[in-house]
Amino acid sequence: MVAIIMGSDSDLPVMQKAADILTELKVPFEMTIVSAHRTPDRMFQFARTAYDRGLRVIIAGAGGAAHLPGMVAAITPLPVIGVPVKSSNSIDGWDSILSILQMPEGVPVATVALNAARNAGILAAQMLATHDADLFQRIADFKKGLESKVLDKAEQLFGK
Repeated sequence: MVAIIMGSDSDLPVMQKAADILTELKVPFEMTIVSAHRTPDRMFQFARTAYDRGLRVIIAGAGGAAHLPGMVAAITPLPVIGVPVKSSNSIDGWDSILSILQMPEGVPVATVALNAARNAGILAAQMLATHDADLFQRIADFKKGLESKVLDKAEQLFGK
């Protein structure tokens, strides 16, 4: 139901975090490399066929010029979540952030923080949960777990 794509295998350590949280939430996904610059035909084919292949949300991570999320969003009507990746040729990650964030009107890309693929996975699951009561409950339980961790830490550290 979710695709996780990245422009290069060097993005995998970041993008794996999206796969990990989707696995934890029991959300089916596929993962592959689709480079906007080096494999444009593959990118077009991927984006054009995504819905017919059962995908409902696409998480696209890219560094540097980071055109992948925006180009995929230009081709498919599915929601695209962009993950800016701080790559070796990046300018502190700002080039990736701005490339993904500054989309023209009519071609939105939901953009998470730099290297925040885990949040992209959570957001994709939340999008799907609007029509899936079981997934909605798993996300609610996950969020309750986050709350419990904070309360436990407060108790351990400060007694309140």
